[in-house]
Amino acid sequence: MMPEAANGNVSTTLTGGICTISFYHPAQNSLPAQLLSQLTSEIEKAGGDSSTRVIVLKSEGERTFCAGASFDELLQIKDKEAGAEFFSGFSRVINTCRKSPKIIIARIQGKAVGGGVGLAAGADYCLATEAASIKLSELAIGIGPFVISPAVIRKIGLPAFSQLTIRASDFQTAAWAKEKGLYNEVYADISSMDAALDTLTQKLASYHPEALSGLKQILWEGTEDWDELLAERAAISGELVLSEFTQHALRGFLGGKR
Repeated sequence: MMPEAANGNVSTTLTGGICTISFYHPAQNSLPAQLLSQLTSEIEKAGGDSSTRVIVLKSEGERTFCAGASFDELLQIKDKEAGAEFFSGFSRVINTCRKSPKIIIARIQGKAVGGGVGLAAGADYCLATEAASIKLSELAIGIGPFVISPAVIRKIGLPAFSQLTIRASDFQTAAWAKEKGLYNEVYADISSMDAALDTLTQKLASYHPEALSGLKQILWEGTEDWDELLAERAAISGELVLSEFTQHALRGFLGGKR
């Protein structure tokens, strides 16, 4: 494995006005700070590129879309400032998706956990497979989905968010996620999802870019305070991760995986 692959990577391709941003990490596509920063940068660049008409956000592999925060990196956090900065990585990705003038389509091929659910909620439209179950496991490790909660609640509503959060150890099915509004379309397998994704993105790339940009503004009305809101939420998570409860839970989880 190449060194950059060992640490994960983000790659971007542009074809026919369709900009595909793909991320990879060997630990179930988890997101350490470096990958969060690269994702933010690539989404921002694509949003400012006049040759980009639509953005596709995806991950590599078949089993897991995104396992959320890097537990290894969470264990390295030693003070509130470092904690707030780590969780701000998720807030910056979501806010960059929100402020991008381009429509963002998420391709969810497998399980989404924690921050992975936040990525899906930060997109404007989601295509998923039946294997793309979701879970917000944050309470189980002593924190909470504070940074991503505004984006998730915006998509699925407070009652479904409450269920997803309180049932922190349970996966909800892709069908559940579609019923609640996180996913827009669910397909039997990756090949049928990708065929539908190709058709959709080609159509979107042919539409008037100013009309798409105008639609994007409408879709995110009422979220203008999220820069400050998500930064405040990142500070809450950054403090909680220092607790003895959370550090013990993280060590126990990682010990059980190795």
